[in-house]
Amino acid sequence: MATVDNHGSDTPSLTDRIAAWRDRLVGSRDFQSWAARFPLTRRAARRDGERLFDLVAGFTHSQVLHAVVSLGLIDHLANGPRSPAELALRCGVPPERMAVLCQAAAALDLLKRCRDGRFRLARLGAALNGVPGLPEMILHHSVLYRDLAEPGAFFRGETETELAGFWPYVFGSEGDVDPDVAATYSNLMADSQVLVAEETLKAVDLSDTAALLDIGGGTGAFLAAVGAAYPELALHLFDLPAVAPTAQDRFDAAGLSGRATIHSGSFQRDPLPIGADAISLIRVLYDHQDATVRALLASAHATLPPGGRIVISEPMSGGDRPERAGDAYFALYCLAMRTGTVRSAGRIADLLSEAGFVAVAIPKVDRPFVTRVVTAEKA
Repeated sequence: MATVDNHGSDTPSLTDRIAAWRDRLVGSRDFQSWAARFPLTRRAARRDGERLFDLVAGFTHSQVLHAVVSLGLIDHLANGPRSPAELALRCGVPPERMAVLCQAAAALDLLKRCRDGRFRLARLGAALNGVPGLPEMILHHSVLYRDLAEPGAFFRGETETELAGFWPYVFGSEGDVDPDVAATYSNLMADSQVLVAEETLKAVDLSDTAALLDIGGGTGAFLAAVGAAYPELALHLFDLPAVAPTAQDRFDAAGLSGRATIHSGSFQRDPLPIGADAISLIRVLYDHQDATVRALLASAHATLPPGGRIVISEPMSGGDRPERAGDAYFALYCLAMRTGTVRSAGRIADLLSEAGFVAVAIPKVDRPFVTRVVTAEKA
C-alpha cells in the first residue's frame, strides 16, 4: 500500500520498502540455498519449504482423503488392521494401487502402518465417522474439484460451475423446485448442522427467549438441538415449501411436535412469521449477496419486538486476519455457487447496524472452522 505525502505524490511507506526488500531477498535462489545451510536460518528455511510443498501437494492430499472415504476404508478397518491385499480384494482395487493408497493415507495420518505391513486406523482416520456429515461432504467435493480444475478461469469468472446448478433451491428459485434436489441439499446441510448447533449454543444463551424463529431452517436440525437444550422454548421454522415440511419427521422423532410450528415460504418474497422474540439465521447469509442480505435483515428487524434478538451463525472470513476455513475454503465454495459470499464478523456487524440493530456482539467460539457467531438486538 502506498501512502500520500504532503505534496500529494504517492510514495511507498517505510514498511512497504522493507517488505519489498525482504521479498526480493527471500525470492533469490542464492539466498534460499544459503539459508538452507546456515545454522541460524536452516530450521526456518526447512519449515517454509515443507509448508510450500504441502500447498503444492494439497490437491493430491484431498484426493487421498476422498479415496479413503469413497472406497470405505474407514469401515473396512473399523474392527482391526488389514493388509493392502485384503483391502484391495474388498474394495475392488488392484493390490499394488491399494498399497500406494494405504501408504499415502498413513503419510497423512489417516492410517497407521503396523510392523507386519498391515494398516489400521489412526486417530484422525477414526475421527472421520465421528464428525456428523463429514464423509458426505468429502464425497460431495468431487463437484467442487471439477469446478476448480482450471483455477485461473475460475477466478476470472469464466467457469460454468456445476455447484451453481447443484443447489438451485437455496437461491430462491422461482417456480417448483425438484423435491429430490431440495432433499439432497437439506440432508447434506442437516448432517453437518449438528456441530454448528453445538458451537452456536455454547456461544449464545437463549434462556430468556420465549419463541425462536429459525429462518431457512431446512429439516429442523438446528431447532431440534435448541429444543433439546431449552425445554420451554417455542420453536418456529420458516423455509421454502419444498423443504420446510420435511422437518416434521425430525420434530416428531424428537418429541417436539407440541411446541414446533412449521411455516412455508420464501424470505425473498413472503413476509416473515410474527410472534417470535428471537430470530436465528444459521448458514443463510453467506448463500446470498448484500442486497438480499440487507432486505432479509430489514425484514427480521421489522418482525422482532423491541428487545428482540437475532443470532447469525455461519462460516466467516477472517477479515483483516485471513483464516484458512473462511477465506481459503468457504469463500471459494461460495464463488463456485455463484450467488453468495463469505463475510467477516465485522462486515456482518455493519450490516446489522445498517438494519437498525444495536448491541451487536461477536461471542467467542471454540471451533471457528465450524462456525462463527454474531448477535444483536432490536432497540
